[in-house]
Amino acid sequence: MKDHHILCRYYLLFFFSFCSIPLPVYADSSFSILTNISPQWQSFARGIEYFDAHTTTPRIQFWALRIDLKNPAIQIVVNDSAVSTTVSSFVRRNDLIAGINANPFSPVSGIEGEKRTIIGITVSHGILIAPAHPSFDALVFFHNGKAAIVNQTQIALDEIHYAVGGFYKVLHNGTTTARITARHPRSAVGVSFDGNTLFLLVVDGRRASSIGVTEAELGIVLRQLGAFNGLNLDGGGSALLVLRYPDGAVRPANTPLHEGMPGRERAVASCLGIKVIGSN
Repeated sequence: MKDHHILCRYYLLFFFSFCSIPLPVYADSSFSILTNISPQWQSFARGIEYFDAHTTTPRIQFWALRIDLKNPAIQIVVNDSAVSTTVSSFVRRNDLIAGINANPFSPVSGIEGEKRTIIGITVSHGILIAPAHPSFDALVFFHNGKAAIVNQTQIALDEIHYAVGGFYKVLHNGTTTARITARHPRSAVGVSFDGNTLFLLVVDGRRASSIGVTEAELGIVLRQLGAFNGLNLDGGGSALLVLRYPDGAVRPANTPLHEGMPGRERAVASCLGIKVIGSN
């Protein structure tokens, strides 16, 4: 698919409202504006902390994980094929603690097990699953355990174990960057200054209680969480963070929105997962 078709699909503004039922694992926090966010991280699993919150100006809800990449129990998982899967299925199949959608792709569908064209680089266990897209950025995991967000043309395959692509950086060396001002549900990843901490973030949108964020606002939230660099992943109806909760249940943290249907997951082409080895 040509680039302008990809971006048109991604940035199509489609508004509607609906009621959702929250899934309270911990009591969430409320803040008046994005720049007031003070994360109240709580332990979720070994090496992983959880935080969810909503703001009133703008009116958004988001869910986030902070992952200690130095913890030997933490293991990164990336799809090893370009076959469609829901994020929930990806988490269950790989016995993960968490999973988030990653690259843009085509065609869009809710059907699992179909061949997909992944747009942008995907690397699993050092094996190239999909090639780089020269205009976009990616999250990479080096052999030394650190992570970084770089342009996809700068990636040397012999230096990394895993990589997932997205669109563009929304946070670069602590400064927010943006190309698009439309509000959408969004998925994102962030990396700390030293590359030892990974952040997963999903923001709900297209509903009354959460109207979505712009790219600049997405960067602001990542920075407030503690990230130094941040990447905008595929969003809209693909935006989804799935968790394995303390009771063992696997379910979305936010509200999936495939084809505008609340609660329906999209079958995406690539996912980034977090596995915890050993007991908590």
